[in-house]
Amino acid sequence: MDVVITGGTGRLGPRVAEHLQGTASRVRLMSRRGTGPGGVRGDLATGRDLAPALAGAEVVVHAASDPRGDYWQTDVAGTRRLVQAVDRDRLRHLVYVSIVGVDRIPFGYYHAKFAAEQVLLASGLPVTLLRITQFHDFVDELLSTARRGPVLPVPMGWRAQPVDVGEAAARTAEVAAGPPAGDVVEYAGPEELTAAELARAWSAAREPNARVVATPVPGRLSSAFRDGAALPSGGTRGRRTYAEHLQGQGPHPA
Repeated sequence: MDVVITGGTGRLGPRVAEHLQGTASRVRLMSRRGTGPGGVRGDLATGRDLAPALAGAEVVVHAASDPRGDYWQTDVAGTRRLVQAVDRDRLRHLVYVSIVGVDRIPFGYYHAKFAAEQVLLASGLPVTLLRITQFHDFVDELLSTARRGPVLPVPMGWRAQPVDVGEAAARTAEVAAGPPAGDVVEYAGPEELTAAELARAWSAAREPNARVVATPVPGRLSSAFRDGAALPSGGTRGRRTYAEHLQGQGPHPA
């Protein structure tokens, strides 16, 4: 099995590669610079070097994204370029790493991820759309940046089901090694938590002097998170809880 993973220097891609090393004949980690072991250069935003980076690939795990930049260019137009560059005669499975709720949450980046899903469904390629909830360490980052001195404000009533990134990588590799679903597959953490519950657990472990304040937030985006749009409707679950992540404990994928 010849595998190419886009987003090769991101949070998820290298971990997926670790899980696939023993089952694949070759694993390439594609990024704009193509650095590191197994690295190949390919730029989704411009199309540069995509064809040689993808040459011979039987499985593609499309984990590249640009949430803080021009995501319409990278995530949507870049996915179109990927579809055009893959070897259709060789490709057996393309797994797109998406986010639970992209079809229900009114947020620009999520709209782009959902549009990229539609590009893949219309491509005629053997695809699986793997929607994953937020990673534990991403939640850490959000809470760290939200703190304002001694106060940690969080949106009141927002609900999430975060997942361990290592478990998500193992699940992504498992899906990639299997047959294409031709549809959406979801993966989430083991427990539903409110933003306030996440913040209290984080502050107890990281910033015990921070005071968590749940604040009402108006608007359609906030309503969607309160109504559970970020929660999975099915699929499998990870085992490691957010509290175990904070304490460095709990089950880890082999």
